[in-house]
Amino acid sequence: MMRARPISRDGLVGELAELIAGRPGDAWVRVAVDGAPAARPEALADELVAPLRLRGRPVVRVSAGDYLRPASLRLEHGRTDPDAFYEDWLDVSALRREVLEPLDAGGSGRVLPALWDSRVDRAYRAPYEDLPRGGVALVDGTLLLGRGLTFDVSVHLWLSAGALERGTPEDERWRLPAYERYEREVHPQEAADVVVRADHPARLAVLDVHDRARR
Repeated sequence: MMRARPISRDGLVGELAELIAGRPGDAWVRVAVDGAPAARPEALADELVAPLRLRGRPVVRVSAGDYLRPASLRLEHGRTDPDAFYEDWLDVSALRREVLEPLDAGGSGRVLPALWDSRVDRAYRAPYEDLPRGGVALVDGTLLLGRGLTFDVSVHLWLSAGALERGTPEDERWRLPAYERYEREVHPQEAADVVVRADHPARLAVLDVHDRARR
């Protein structure tokens, strides 16, 4: 049984900001905030922007939802195929090429914050952003871990099966098997650097690092 440490929302944001800002100041930091939509990983990523900037870290925000593949590829097997959602929706190569690899040591620092608008199925016209050394790329999304994407800090917002089902809209429940597969194949509670139990937004808990290490 995993032990967890209760924490307030403000406390969580502060701890994560300290963890990220504590990385070496001469290198870029690539951060994944991973979780099913019901856990709202985008909200946590947004909340980290100001505290990081206050700590002297420039930030660029990227959403994996703006790096989905075109509908002709993404929906090749239909609109409600959980395996396609798991394997084919995210344009992993583009996210790596346009966001993560430019922040490798010796990279250009030029990041494209958004690539593809899936609502209208066409490319964004977003300009590249030049992220200074020591800057942070905050990437939110779902099913981000276990894909060979290089993140320097990874945060996973974990939901119990019941909370995940309750928080998933009826028209998206076909995705639930994909989240179950993610738990089974990737084990995000072990893969992430920080795991936050987020069943109740007002009653968060962080899995103790030492407790995880003993597993």
